[in-house]
Amino acid sequence: TEELNQLADTILGSEDRLYALEYETYVMIRETLAGEMERISRTANVIAQIDALASLAYVAERNHFVRPKLNVRGTIDIKDGRHPVVEQVIPNDMFISNDTYLDNKKNRVAIITGPNMAGKSTYMRQVALIVLMAQIGSFIPAREASISPVDRIFTRVGASDDISTGQSTFMVEMKEVAYILENATHNSLIILDEIGRGTSTFDGLSIAQAVVEHICKHIHSKTLFATHYHELICLEESYSKLKNYTVAVKEKGKDVAFLRRIIKGGADRSYGIHVARLAGLPNSVLKRAEVILESLEDQSHDASDLNNRVMGAQLTNVAK
Repeated sequence: TEELNQLADTILGSEDRLYALEYETYVMIRETLAGEMERISRTANVIAQIDALASLAYVAERNHFVRPKLNVRGTIDIKDGRHPVVEQVIPNDMFISNDTYLDNKKNRVAIITGPNMAGKSTYMRQVALIVLMAQIGSFIPAREASISPVDRIFTRVGASDDISTGQSTFMVEMKEVAYILENATHNSLIILDEIGRGTSTFDGLSIAQAVVEHICKHIHSKTLFATHYHELICLEESYSKLKNYTVAVKEKGKDVAFLRRIIKGGADRSYGIHVARLAGLPNSVLKRAEVILESLEDQSHDASDLNNRVMGAQLTNVAK
C-alpha cells in the first residue's frame, strides 16, 4: 500500500538523512572554529603553560624541592641531590641523597666505580635531571644547588639493540658514544654508564680508557663516567681534571650492604658474585665462581709481576 511504501522510505532513508545532518553540523562547527583559530591557539598555549607551571609548582611543594641558584662560572654544585622519580617509589623516605661537584678546573671528569645495584646509574641520572630541571625554571630535589647552564646533556645509559637493521647492543652503544664524542662541547654535560661492557674485557677496557682520555684531552666536558673497570682509577694520576669516586659498601663475611653513598676514592673490585648471591643463584654455582675468580686473580697477579720485572729490566738496560 502507499502507506507502507512511505513507511519503508522513512525507515530506510532515516540513516542517510542522519549522516547528512551530522555532516552539515560538523561543517558548520568547523567553519565557525576556523574563524577563531588564532584566538583558540593563543588560549590553548596559555592553558598549556599554566598547566606545566602549576604541575611543577605542585610537585615542588609536595616533595620539598628548592630553588636553585644559577651561575656562569661553569660550576655544578649540588648538595644532597635526589632522584625526583626514584625517591617516590622508595618507602619511608629511605632514598639516600648525594652531593655533586663539577667545574671547569680540577673537577671536570668523575670516574665512578663500585658494584652493581649500588646506585651509580641512579646517581648519574639524578644529576642530569637536576641540571635539566634547573634550566627549564623548575625547583629541584636537593637541599641547595648552584648550577651553571649547559648547552646539551648527552647520555649513554642502558642496553638496547636494533635487530631490524642488524645492529647489536654493542654496536648501538658504540654509535651513541661516537655521536657524543663528535658533538659534545666544553659546555656540555656527559653521562656515560658502563662503556665497553658488550665485548671482551681487554677490548672494553681499552675503549673505556680511550674515551675518558679523549674527553679529558680534547672535549673538556663535565662528565660522569660509571664503570666496573676499576683499572681506570689510575687515570687520576695522569689527568689533573679527573677525580675518582665510588659507592660506599659495607662487607660482613660473604654478605655485602650497599650504602648508596657516593664518596671520594676508587673501588678495587666489582662485587659481582655478591650481587649474584643476592639474586638467588645456586650455592654450587656461587662456590664454583669464587674458585674461578680466585684462580683468575692469581693469574692476573702473576702476569702483572712478570710485566713489572720485564719493565724493570728494560729500564735498567736503558739506564746502563
